[in-house]
Amino acid sequence: MMGLWIFLQAMTVLGVFNYLRHLPTDRKIEAPDGVVVILSVRDDWDGGPDLIASLKAQTASFRLLLATSGDCPSAQALAVKEGDWVQVVAAGVATDEGQKVHKLRAALRALRPEDRWLIFIDADITPPARLVGRLLFPLVRHKADIVTGYRLLLPGRGCMPALVGAVEMQLATMPRSANATMPWGGAMALPRTIAERLDLHAAMAGRLSDDLAIGLAGWRAKLRLRPVRDLLVASPLEGRMAPLWAFGVRQYRHIITNSPGMWFVAMLGVAIQSGAWLWAIGCGGPIAIAIGYGAAWSRVLIRRRIMARTLDAHQVRRAGRSLLWDALAPFILLWAHLAVQLQAALSNRIRWGGWDYWVRRGKVVRMERVKG
Repeated sequence: MMGLWIFLQAMTVLGVFNYLRHLPTDRKIEAPDGVVVILSVRDDWDGGPDLIASLKAQTASFRLLLATSGDCPSAQALAVKEGDWVQVVAAGVATDEGQKVHKLRAALRALRPEDRWLIFIDADITPPARLVGRLLFPLVRHKADIVTGYRLLLPGRGCMPALVGAVEMQLATMPRSANATMPWGGAMALPRTIAERLDLHAAMAGRLSDDLAIGLAGWRAKLRLRPVRDLLVASPLEGRMAPLWAFGVRQYRHIITNSPGMWFVAMLGVAIQSGAWLWAIGCGGPIAIAIGYGAAWSRVLIRRRIMARTLDAHQVRRAGRSLLWDALAPFILLWAHLAVQLQAALSNRIRWGGWDYWVRRGKVVRMERVKG
């Protein structure tokens, strides 16, 4: 058993090191014409002044398409202020699909003839100035058909945000191959020709998860899905235990209701490591525990180097709070991760954006507005 334990811990360290080793150093960008950035916002959106400032600072130019339900004063005010740079599309209220998907499908219908490159982002990200240009680079150079960054949660004060951030950091710094990449809707791009080839409007119809719908359609079409490894895009994380735990469950419930096989593989990996830690603490003795902590501290050091090469300095300090969990209690991190995965399998109801959705095989089969 000791040999297996050493092997498992070594693999976790090598996996993170492999991510570091493949981080691009040149960070080349492209800035073609015909770029549109699509952003879905809720009707109570505050206008995102920090996000808009970050978008204006991008190294590549684009048009911003705001997808709303139809009653978002901040979006309308921004369009009036910014002129032709910002366009607003009103989707109305969905009846048989996720509200975000409903808005994105309306945005696809509102594309102009000159729109050649589509970039999807989320409203809660803090994008670096290179975001648009870096996403476009593999597409313009014909190195990929769909490209994606990955969310890196920046926890606020408290143990729970740091714990959720630690789980997300584990996922963010996993090695990725073209065959195992699933796009993240917070920073995702594809040429319009690929969108039309996949018929994204139809591919997302009736779905709750936009990125999983696009990713699975890309897999089935055998497209080249590529991660841009240096785009770990910061996203602030605040809150108390209950809503943050629910956030984690919701993420995995998206996965299991779309692809049970993907959920099972992810759960199995965490379950093996969780069980191995139980053995180390209960039967392995001080040497096994020392090996586990040695691997954990090695991962922390490597992840600090990854963050230093992908985030701004103030973001590195904030993201570093998540590293404390892997340094001090890696077994609790794994057990919490496994508990979230297992809880996600207990129901097909997903509460998101003020709605309750019941999902089967990726399709919304029932939806109700959350009262109160």
